[in-house]
Amino acid sequence: MNANLAQVLQAIDTANAEDPNLEDGQPTELLYGRRMSDELTRLFPDASDLLQIAARGQHVERWKLKRKSYPEGRVGYLTWRKDQGRHHADVVTAMMQDAGFDASDVEVTGQMLRKEGLKRNANVQALEDVICFVFIKWYFAPFAAKHSPERIQDIVEKTARKMSSEGRARVLQEFDLPNELAEAFTD
Repeated sequence: MNANLAQVLQAIDTANAEDPNLEDGQPTELLYGRRMSDELTRLFPDASDLLQIAARGQHVERWKLKRKSYPEGRVGYLTWRKDQGRHHADVVTAMMQDAGFDASDVEVTGQMLRKEGLKRNANVQALEDVICFVFIKWYFAPFAAKHSPERIQDIVEKTARKMSSEGRARVLQEFDLPNELAEAFTD
């Protein structure tokens, strides 16, 4: 690992170590970032440095923009998500600049974190596939335990739509989903 990449990953981890929320005794977003990196390495072992940074920084300082500060409902939720993407991009790209990355690399990483080019940009799509795998592997069961079957089906369908066809096929290979949920991942 080159020194610039190591510096940015450490900066992201340092920021996320400040998360006051805990999961399994660890700061929530620090754990999430590590899960993202692990899943990226598993799914895309030849991932570029920029994709590695985007994956680790996907939720950097996520706790700082609280969902409850936004209006209830879909519009409020989507605004919060978009603001989160901008915040993550701003924080991570500043870390990259501090580490000496050039402007074009900084911009590419910012685009990934803002999800600009989903379904059109291979790196943005790879990041989204990793996000979906992390959700299914680590966060789906707790989510499902709190929601109705209709809401679960809706979220699974939305998740599948964001994924590449290769990612959806891999979900079907790796996860034992009930038939009604698995259908969302079939082409």
